[in-house]
Amino acid sequence: MDLNASPLPEEDEQPYAEKLEGEVMHEEIIESAVATMRREREERRQKLKRENHDDGHRYSQQARNSYMSQSRNTRHHGRVKELPQGWIDCPSFGQNIGLIIPSKVPLDETFNESVPPGKRYSSKQVINKLRSQGRELGLVIDLTNTRRYYSPFEWTKLGIKHAKIPCKGRDSVPDNESVNMFVHEVLQFLFRHRHSKRYILVHCTHGHNRTGFMIIHFLMRTQRIHVAEVEWKRSSDLDLNGEAVQDDDDEDGDTGIGLSADMDNKVLTNDDVLGDAIPFDQQDTMRHLCYQFLDLIPPTGRANLQFPGSHPVSLNRDNLQLLRQRYYYATWKADGTRYMMFITSTGCYLIDRNFCFRRVQMRFPLKNAAEGFHNDTLIDGEMIIDEIPDVGRKRRYLAYDLVALNHCSVMKLPFSERWKLLEEEVIRPRNYDRKQLEFEGKGHPIYRYDMEPFSVRRKDFWFLSTVTKLLKEFIPRLSHEADGLIFQGWDDPYIPRTHEGLLKWKYPEMNSVDFLFEIGSENHQLLFLYERGKKKLMDGARVSFSGIKKLKGSVVVASNVTVAAAIFPHIQRSEDANSLLNTGTHSQQQSLVMRSIKDNITEEVLLNEIAEIVLLPMYSDRIQRAQQLQHRQR
Repeated sequence: MDLNASPLPEEDEQPYAEKLEGEVMHEEIIESAVATMRREREERRQKLKRENHDDGHRYSQQARNSYMSQSRNTRHHGRVKELPQGWIDCPSFGQNIGLIIPSKVPLDETFNESVPPGKRYSSKQVINKLRSQGRELGLVIDLTNTRRYYSPFEWTKLGIKHAKIPCKGRDSVPDNESVNMFVHEVLQFLFRHRHSKRYILVHCTHGHNRTGFMIIHFLMRTQRIHVAEVEWKRSSDLDLNGEAVQDDDDEDGDTGIGLSADMDNKVLTNDDVLGDAIPFDQQDTMRHLCYQFLDLIPPTGRANLQFPGSHPVSLNRDNLQLLRQRYYYATWKADGTRYMMFITSTGCYLIDRNFCFRRVQMRFPLKNAAEGFHNDTLIDGEMIIDEIPDVGRKRRYLAYDLVALNHCSVMKLPFSERWKLLEEEVIRPRNYDRKQLEFEGKGHPIYRYDMEPFSVRRKDFWFLSTVTKLLKEFIPRLSHEADGLIFQGWDDPYIPRTHEGLLKWKYPEMNSVDFLFEIGSENHQLLFLYERGKKKLMDGARVSFSGIKKLKGSVVVASNVTVAAAIFPHIQRSEDANSLLNTGTHSQQQSLVMRSIKDNITEEVLLNEIAEIVLLPMYSDRIQRAQQLQHRQR
């Protein structure tokens, strides 16, 4: 076997979806290495006898070379299959990396006519060779984009799990979703077999490009190392200075999706889908973890798990009195996209209002950097887009609450403590790590924070006495859109879903109602809210707008609502119906919005109320103590 050969083009000639023709399942016969050698020698002798039957010539080196050339270039004749180009010269498998063994693709017996004896590499030989080395195989991950090389039954009939993650070759690299699947598959296997030492065979066609790409990503996500620190183990006679040849994996001409030259010029919007999809069972596990941190009981039967994040209620004349009864802080209400964020040791995941998880590449070191990274930390926040002069639009995540910290729920702590922990345990260590890497890297950083999809900061909250300054000075100077204020109870625990004590005030002209619009019989216009997963008709309500048929079956956001006449003149179609209506409390929330619109708490009314509230001893005393503490800390 020539270990000096360069990696050759991948050549999976048939797409993964195409099935084998005439596929035959062969009964497994476990044989020793000696028996394999004898059998192949006999097959070779018989083949030479057939080839030399007419002239009786003995086998020569010339005949062998002719055979080799023919086997590489012959198209299918009967059961004879063409080998992937360069497959014979590739090493069968490499040294294990932990419990992962990189390998070229094993070929089934239908390729035997194309492979000279002594060069064959099948599932039988893989298993036998590994067993002779005391290594038991438990999982095979196939990265090729075809099914023509072997049947998965060759593995599964022996109790070895087979996972197919089809990845294109030819100028392509595995996409992020495929990498997510690979990492999850390996981690799940290692966890299930943590008490036994079973190995994982990973192969593409030649065992070089896709295989190496996946293994490196797995190591980077699971080991506290970076590429510059890795010492690759290799055979002493392996020549890595040969010419690298690009992958050539598919016949359909699809060369994969390359990075567009103008990716950086893409216009950012709040409707953009961020991150990469993950396997469903991984998402389901994370959903249940979130429920566990929030002391929620998962529904029984077929009911889906719903987004558990805390929702504010609209400010009205009644709940305005809560500001007098409990101690509140205030912040601005950003006009962004709601996301919770789940941080694990192997990845960071954005959670949207549909309770869907998507992986984003982010880095969150622990307070003590030597201990590694956050694992099972759940935070709450919102994604906004800043308009920065001379720079353009930049995405930023505003984290405003902490639910769980490294697998420990903190939801029952008062908001003041959660907010402090968020800064001390999550945001500050990340900022410090970034500065350290920028200083130490000097052009060769081990991690590029500037290449992350968005930046992260903690959202600020202020004394209630600062509301006037918030409205008059702070919000007008923001680099992103804002539509009101949020009032957060300083001593409140984290309340999942609708939180009656978490209040939002919106500028009257920005107050809106979300409803489902349908056209019934005789062109009757029907407006629905959702209550406990069912549509609830808004009796007597009607709309007035043009292009009415285009909005049939849509979720409509109505602003400038005139409650007395139940007419909604300003209409905006929502692109994400599920996120607006997929909560069991939608009807309740919209009823509170309607109440807020009816009460019409203007900016002037709000500021007058707060001016009185902050004079109460509950506020004046605590604000004075807090200001004194801040002064001493300076």
